[in-house]
Amino acid sequence: MNLQIAKSIAIALKYQVKVEDIENLLEKPKHVDLGDCSLPCFKLAKKLGKSPQIIASDIQKNLTCDLIQSIEIVGGYVNLFLNQHIITQQILSNIMKEQKLYGASPLNKGNVVFDFSSPNIAKPFSMGHLRSTVIGNALANIAEKNGYKAIRINHLGDWGTQFGKLIVAYRHWGNQQTIKATPIKELLKIYVKFHEEAEKDSTLIEQARAAFKSLEDKDDEALKLWQWFRDVSLEEFMTLYQLLGIEFDAYDGEAFYNDKMQNVVNELQAKGLLTLSEGAYVVELEEMPPCIITKTDGATLYATRDLAAAFYRIQQYHPEKIFYIVGHEQTLHFKQLFNVVEKMGYEWAKDLSHVAFGMILKEGKKMSTRKGKVVLLNDVLTEAIETAKQNIQMKNPNLQNKEQVAKQVGVGAVIFNDLKNYRLHDIDFSIEQMLHFEGETGPYIQYTYARIFSILDKADVQLEEMTYQPLGVQAWPVILLLEQFPRVITDAYEQTDPSLVAKYALQLARAFNKYYANNKILSNDDLQSSRLTLCHCVAIMLEESLALLGISAPKNM
Repeated sequence: MNLQIAKSIAIALKYQVKVEDIENLLEKPKHVDLGDCSLPCFKLAKKLGKSPQIIASDIQKNLTCDLIQSIEIVGGYVNLFLNQHIITQQILSNIMKEQKLYGASPLNKGNVVFDFSSPNIAKPFSMGHLRSTVIGNALANIAEKNGYKAIRINHLGDWGTQFGKLIVAYRHWGNQQTIKATPIKELLKIYVKFHEEAEKDSTLIEQARAAFKSLEDKDDEALKLWQWFRDVSLEEFMTLYQLLGIEFDAYDGEAFYNDKMQNVVNELQAKGLLTLSEGAYVVELEEMPPCIITKTDGATLYATRDLAAAFYRIQQYHPEKIFYIVGHEQTLHFKQLFNVVEKMGYEWAKDLSHVAFGMILKEGKKMSTRKGKVVLLNDVLTEAIETAKQNIQMKNPNLQNKEQVAKQVGVGAVIFNDLKNYRLHDIDFSIEQMLHFEGETGPYIQYTYARIFSILDKADVQLEEMTYQPLGVQAWPVILLLEQFPRVITDAYEQTDPSLVAKYALQLARAFNKYYANNKILSNDDLQSSRLTLCHCVAIMLEESLALLGISAPKNM
């Protein structure tokens, strides 16, 4: 709609201003009495050599557009009042025709890679990993809606000196059966015991170094243990991913790049980019600390591994972009990484993007229990599902599929609580608040969707019977929000910000509920069919918004 209006304004200005420049200037007025859409003419004054007021007056005189009912000039603003009849018909018919494809790009724009989640093997999946996991998944979904093929990669923390410690701990205190029963809990237990015992017996550290060296040297027994630790941990992670409804295309962790790092080091050497500094080979960078590539003993570091991963992904997937969804404390690491790729002479350095995010807080503090133990995501999800079950039991005890709906509501509440916030902000965690059926919560949107589904179910109307008559001023804010959906999807991808979709879903649910409170949907009059069409379109957009965020929309609650 904005594009069509911008084209008409460009014609009114005799194409002295580009259509896209006009479209970028169009804004929503703060008050409804100032119109549905507004063009501030101040930025056009210099280009056209006229005052904003004269430009606004010229537009008013020359503008012809079916979508515009009337025009008012206020100072240097052109305030546009839209033709509700035409736009209602246009938007509702488009959504009914395209259904869930409304707002989706028909183009195939190529591959984009998302590196996210990345838990450490043999360590619990904490709430700290939630943010990377749900932000990454939502951005991958949004990319697909924008016409890209999303490649989801879980860069597991499956290599490092901690595995030497774990191997030694297993040899001393491990029990195969108990580890098989609860892998991560038991592996963490023996890992913690290793550190406690090492304070009393320093030879354990030497044993761990030797064990990791044997792992690097591909010793058969060490490799088998490492592989087992990895397999049982991943198996446990998979139950969590299944609960969250998240799938990956690859689980290539740090170990996958062991045989790919030397090529990177060789290329850096050949290009004269390595410098010896304080016992390590580094790449000197402008306006930031040098990037450490290897120690003098040949041991490689995170940067080397991430460089090898970047090269592999470029060769394997030929992506338009690679997104790294990692906490903001890693900002310097990624700046260094991207700078090194640029220094190596690769243009695709500009296609690497760090999507940073803030922390999860509980009562204003970083989440941990009194003894400093991490808060486990599985415990949080279990509690959220249980709380949702209790809410359902109180509000709707006869609901069918209670278990499934409780899971959808509980898990959805945890995901939405994260994604409704701009990703760089720290977020507060409270299960009680996130499960409210009112306010800025996932259950509020799910409940609105279920309410609409109940109305449509009662009406028992076929899609082909639905009509598109204008429904008056109370429905107009809902119509305008439906029209915005494609733009929200584009902005969410371009700004790598899933909160735009979450906030949109909240706005739409609120606007619909306000309309519903003041209008009887099923009243057997001439407009009932159009009201049901509006309901159906809102339901599609709410379900699709939730799906993009990785949240299910139950039809009954």
